[in-house]
Amino acid sequence: MSGFSKIAKRFADGNLIVQILIGIIVGAIFGFWGNASGSEFADKILNGISVLGNLFVGALKAVAPILVFVLVATSIITKEFGEAKGMSKVVTLYLIGTFLAAVVAVAASFMFPVELVLKGVETATMSAPQNVIDVLKDLIFKMVQNPVQALSTGNYIGIITWAVGGGIAMRGCSSETKKVFVDVSEGVTKIVRFVIRLAPFGIFGLVAISIHETGFAALAGYMKLIAVLVGAMLFVAFVVNPMIVFVVTKKNPYALIMTCVRESAVTAFFTRSSAANIPVNMALCKKLGLREELYSISIPLGATINMAGAAVTISVLALAAVNSIDHITVTFADALLLSFISAIGACGASGVAGGSLLLVPLACALFGINNDIAMQVVAVGFIIGVIQDSVETAVNSSSDVVFTAIASETMK
Repeated sequence: MSGFSKIAKRFADGNLIVQILIGIIVGAIFGFWGNASGSEFADKILNGISVLGNLFVGALKAVAPILVFVLVATSIITKEFGEAKGMSKVVTLYLIGTFLAAVVAVAASFMFPVELVLKGVETATMSAPQNVIDVLKDLIFKMVQNPVQALSTGNYIGIITWAVGGGIAMRGCSSETKKVFVDVSEGVTKIVRFVIRLAPFGIFGLVAISIHETGFAALAGYMKLIAVLVGAMLFVAFVVNPMIVFVVTKKNPYALIMTCVRESAVTAFFTRSSAANIPVNMALCKKLGLREELYSISIPLGATINMAGAAVTISVLALAAVNSIDHITVTFADALLLSFISAIGACGASGVAGGSLLLVPLACALFGINNDIAMQVVAVGFIIGVIQDSVETAVNSSSDVVFTAIASETMK
């Protein structure tokens, strides 16, 4: 094995979180050096480094529409929801929890608005529709756009519509055809994993050029964004979920909540994968004495559609993009519709680390924000993803057990 191959293998096998942290630190050092130097030589070096960030954003922009279409269509075509008693209640709780998480995120973004330093917002001409009729009309026209054109232009509303419609139409196809869809989905997911594997280089370039051009302004925006995201997720985990438990069971919710935090959320925080945390959740459900015929279906299903943390991420980042463009105003109707869009989008979030970030453009499209600006926000999401994605996964995965437990409790 050549020296380059050994280095590439060590990088591929390395801890992505550590690598991203190194990228952030080294990028910040280069950025502050360029800022302090102010020389033409430093400008040339930083402009060269920025190419890494531009390539990373470009790769995300290229793969995101295909990923959303394939994941949503494959999920509908192949998903077997099962006939276990109580599943309808679990699914209802999943959807309610995800929607309420989106509402919390929208409220938090209004109370603590975040602005990001993005390129091209000065010349942006988009604006939010003036009333709910305009919003619905715009949505309908986007829904019926040619699917090829929707994919090429990043029209996520149209992509979701065609994916759902195609998935429903293909649910009766043969098992061999379903296997093809699964294989295609796995192939696209591998491409996404490869792109995300290159995140340390892209983030290095993005942080370096951002700090070089804006100094502390970019870092201040990142810190505030992390605070709003984590604050909203913790509110969901320790206020919203307990309220749902109490309403359904009429019992003190915190014994169950704290058990799920200790034995599910902590593990999910470090794995950053709801799918990887399925065995942990299954073991916890068994320990809690829940009905096996219920949790054997609800836990794997929850890993794909119970995405309260993802709904928070999508909503907060979309509104951060809106706040970064001065002339866009958001009405109550826009905010409510964003909550629905974020909840629906979160249910189709990819199983890979950072998968929810690739659905941010779906929410941005509601306000007419183009793909170029939306993907810059996605890139910012990867910069803060060391914290955001860990907390998001912890909320997502622990909620699976919480809702399964209260559904099982009501069946006794």
